[in-house]
Amino acid sequence: MRRTSAVGLAVGLALGGIVLGAPSRVCAKPYKGGELYSSQTYQYGRIEMRMRMARGSGLLSTFFTYKNGSELDGTFWEEIDIEVFGKDDATAWQSNIITGLGTRTTSEQVHTHPFSLADDYHTYALEWTPDYVAWELDGSVVRQTTGGQVSDLTNPQSLRFNIWAANDAGWVGAFDAGALPQYQYVNWISYYRYEGGQFVHEWTDDFDSFDAGRWRRANWTFAENLADFDPNNVVVHDGTLILALTREGQTGFSGTVPVDSGGNTGGTGGTTGSGGDTGVGGDPGSGGDPGSGGAGLGGSGVGGDLGVGGDLGVGGAVGIGGSGSGGDPGSGGLVGSGGLVGSGGLLGSGGELGSGGTGTGGLATGGASGSGGAGIVTGSGGSTLTASGGGALIGTGGVGTAGLSGGALDDGSGATGEDEGCACRSGRRSGGSPLPAALLLLAALMGRRRFQNGV
Repeated sequence: MRRTSAVGLAVGLALGGIVLGAPSRVCAKPYKGGELYSSQTYQYGRIEMRMRMARGSGLLSTFFTYKNGSELDGTFWEEIDIEVFGKDDATAWQSNIITGLGTRTTSEQVHTHPFSLADDYHTYALEWTPDYVAWELDGSVVRQTTGGQVSDLTNPQSLRFNIWAANDAGWVGAFDAGALPQYQYVNWISYYRYEGGQFVHEWTDDFDSFDAGRWRRANWTFAENLADFDPNNVVVHDGTLILALTREGQTGFSGTVPVDSGGNTGGTGGTTGSGGDTGVGGDPGSGGDPGSGGAGLGGSGVGGDLGVGGDLGVGGAVGIGGSGSGGDPGSGGLVGSGGLVGSGGLLGSGGELGSGGTGTGGLATGGASGSGGAGIVTGSGGSTLTASGGGALIGTGGVGTAGLSGGALDDGSGATGEDEGCACRSGRRSGGSPLPAALLLLAALMGRRRFQNGV
C-alpha cells in the first residue's frame, strides 16, 4: 500500500491534529472512511474472511495485518496487505508485503479477476508462517512468497479492515466522489493459529453483534488518504460488518445488507493442495463445486455447501458438520455430532435431546431425554421428576436415576435419588422417545437458522 502510515498516527499532526487516542472528532476532510482493527495482535496463522468490496475509481477496500507503531520514527515496519481497487469495476486486487526501517521495501503484485469483486461476496485468505506468506481467493492460491521479506515479519500484528480514498491517481485512478456512498461488507472472519506446522482454529466472528473486546474503531487519517476514518462508518448490522466511505455529515449505514448467497459461517481451516482447478481451492477441488471440495472439501466440500464447513459437509448441513460435524444435520449440525440431532446439538450428545442431543448430554444422556440433563420424566442420572442421577427427560439421567424426586417413574433402573441434579454422568437412553419434542425443536432451529442466513 502506497501510504506514509497504515494507521496515520503521528502523520495526522499535520492534518488537523488527528492522533491515536484523540477524541473521535475527525473533521479535517470532507470525506469519511472506516477502519476496524483488532485489540489483540497475532503472530503467524491463517486468516479467512468473506467480503464484498467497494466500487469506484480512487477507492480501496482492504484487509491487512499491521505491526502497531510501525509508522513511528525508528520503528521497523511490518505489514501484509489484501487491497481491492474500486477502479475498473473492482476487477483487480493487490497483494503486498511492506517491511523496512526508514526506506521501506514493498512487493506489490496486482491480480485480475474475471468479474467484479463488488458484485458478490468472496472468500479471501491470508496464510502467514515463518517460512511463507500466501494469498488465496475463493480457495485458490493466487500468490505465495518465501524468504526475503517473509523473514523480516517477526512480530505480532493486528488484524485490520478499512475503506478509503487515495490521492494517487496513477495507482488507484482519479477519485470519483460521485460514486459515494460506497460500502465494504464482511460476513465473517476466522482466525487459525499456526501450531506445529498446522493451522488450528481459534475463533470466528460472525458479526452478529459488535465485539468490543475484540475490535476497535479508528478515528485517524494519514497523508495519502482523502478521507478521515470516522467510527460512525464502522457498523455491524444484520450479521454483517459494514465499512462505509461517505461524505461528511452522511456517515453510517441505513440500507439493506446484500445477501451472501454462498457464504456459510466460518472457513475451511487451510488448504492441503496446490490451489489449482482440480486441487485445493479449485472448482472441482477442495473449495470447488463437484470435487474434493465440491461434494467434498470446501465447495460442496470444506467450507462450501455440501462439504466440510458447508451445508451438507463437515460443518455444513448434511456432511460431517452438515449431516456431519459442525453443520445442520451433522456433527455440529442438525443431525450429526454437535448438531440438532447429533452429539453436542439439540438432539445429539451434549445438546438438548441427545447424549447431549438424542445421545449423551441432551434430551437423552444428560439432556431432556438423556443422562445428566435437566428433564422431567424418567431417567437415571437426570434431574427429572421421576428419575435419579443427572437430570434428563427420557434417557440415562432422564428416565434414569437421580432426578428431582430420585426416580418417581420407574424404568427398571432402580433410581435411588443419588447425585441429584448432577449433569456429569453419561449413558445410553434407557426409555421413552423424544421424537415429538425433537421435531418441534428441529423445526424451531431450522427456522432460526434460515432467519440468520437471511432466507
